[in-house]
Amino acid sequence: MRVEITRFDPDKDEVPKTQEYEIPVQADWKVLDAINYIKDEVDSSISHRWSCRMAVCGSCGMMVNGEPKLTCKTPLSAYSDSIKIEPLANFPIVRDLVVDIDGFMDKFRRVKPWIVRAKERAEDMEALNEKGTYSQSPAELVVFKQFSMCINCLLCYSACPVVANEPEFMGPAAIALGHRYNLDSRDQGDRERNRIFRGAGTVFSCSFANECSEVCPKNVDPAAAVNQAKLGAVIDWAKGLVLPRGGA
Repeated sequence: MRVEITRFDPDKDEVPKTQEYEIPVQADWKVLDAINYIKDEVDSSISHRWSCRMAVCGSCGMMVNGEPKLTCKTPLSAYSDSIKIEPLANFPIVRDLVVDIDGFMDKFRRVKPWIVRAKERAEDMEALNEKGTYSQSPAELVVFKQFSMCINCLLCYSACPVVANEPEFMGPAAIALGHRYNLDSRDQGDRERNRIFRGAGTVFSCSFANECSEVCPKNVDPAAAVNQAKLGAVIDWAKGLVLPRGGA
């Protein structure tokens, strides 16, 4: 198979270029296997990210023939005699197939993707043990479980037309994870997140192209999460007009 790979060395290159490799392949290989073969047997200078090889860690996302894919999950047999592999679109390139995700991590932290309690427990360890943990019913878990399946692979950011045109847009994964915690019965940080969601470059910047959900390898449906977050932010704003912010 002929494999075309993006090459970029920030110390030498002003813009990315491509390099072609002719390699033998096996029928059961994934795209990542081809890249690893080139790295191990042909050209050790290639830089790329991968880890679990089980579509769980999300680190091996790349553009494969122009589409965002997890390379560890994508069969090489799905392509004919040639394939083009590029770094994820809409991200700065660090080197070859590696992109800079610092911008995403800043957006990710903004939505506070953890359980927030309005009043942290002040009891000592003995009293805490007596009260036990914050419990949750199976029905309460189902409400947000789908949105919790996100592995931060960032394929949705490469597919999103809004991210392509507005780099400051918070983006599908960050919003979906923020919404996931808003739906969690144990969480009390929804008002703070909804204030963030009503800000510039957040949920109302989404044009609902649905491309993010189309490429999601975990069926998170971030497009649905974004639109649910829009409704939640509006309802929270309306409540604020008639209820004091500290009210029930």
